[in-house]
Amino acid sequence: MTARPRRSALYLPAANPRAIEKARTLPADAVILDQEDSVAPDAKAEARALAAEAVRAGGFGGREVVIRVNGLDTPWGPDDLEAAAAAGPDAVLIPKVSSAEEIAEAARIVAGRTRLWAMIETCQAMFRLDALGAASAAHGVDAWVIGGNDLVKEMRCRPGGDRAPLLPALAMSVMAARAHGLVILDGVYNDIPNLPGLAAECAQGAAFGFDGKSLIHPSHLEIANRAFTPPEPEIAWARTVVAAYGLPENAGKGVIKVEGRMVERLHLAQAERLIGVADAIAAQEA
Repeated sequence: MTARPRRSALYLPAANPRAIEKARTLPADAVILDQEDSVAPDAKAEARALAAEAVRAGGFGGREVVIRVNGLDTPWGPDDLEAAAAAGPDAVLIPKVSSAEEIAEAARIVAGRTRLWAMIETCQAMFRLDALGAASAAHGVDAWVIGGNDLVKEMRCRPGGDRAPLLPALAMSVMAARAHGLVILDGVYNDIPNLPGLAAECAQGAAFGFDGKSLIHPSHLEIANRAFTPPEPEIAWARTVVAAYGLPENAGKGVIKVEGRMVERLHLAQAERLIGVADAIAAQEA
């Protein structure tokens, strides 16, 4: 799995050049130029052109640049996807993915010109997570993004502050992503001024194993980045584990004792991934 940080992915309306310009200075790991939910039908064509123009203009530094297109089953989707792929962002985000066939079709249109991300936000998707994961791994999908608002709408549930009705879907999505080697980002937090609520939801997402969180407001970036940055004690322990397995006497051993604790080779892999993420964050922030 890539060690590239995806702690925060900020949605920006592709039809708003001022917001995009500001994003070039914000501490987001990724920016998502949105042509779907935040753009009215009569502005879709303009948003398509502006997103492509922004990508070609560059200036985003180390931030990952992603274009979210409209669904392939909409009047704009196929043209959006072709234009986005031609512009060459880091990835194109496909909304409302519910079948392996949709992922394969998106990959066919993109034809290797960029990578793909996929939104997991429908009830159908929840019953096809393994197939979606296999198709994602096969067709150049790097990351999944939870679309909590759409899932709530389809379920007709009342998530509340603890998101209790969504917890099974969140856990299964993380497990499916991990089974197929994918990054997975938690969904947006809607109550923009409620920063304590955002912090609690970020902590919940980190506890579930999400790599980061998609966001709808710049004021949420600092909290998300902090929540999904590996804590210093965990990084220090990871370096201790890697150093212990590097000792000649531990070469080839499956299980060793480190500072009185039993450590297996699976912990070595976890430690190496954690160090990779921490080092990538440090390099990016420098």
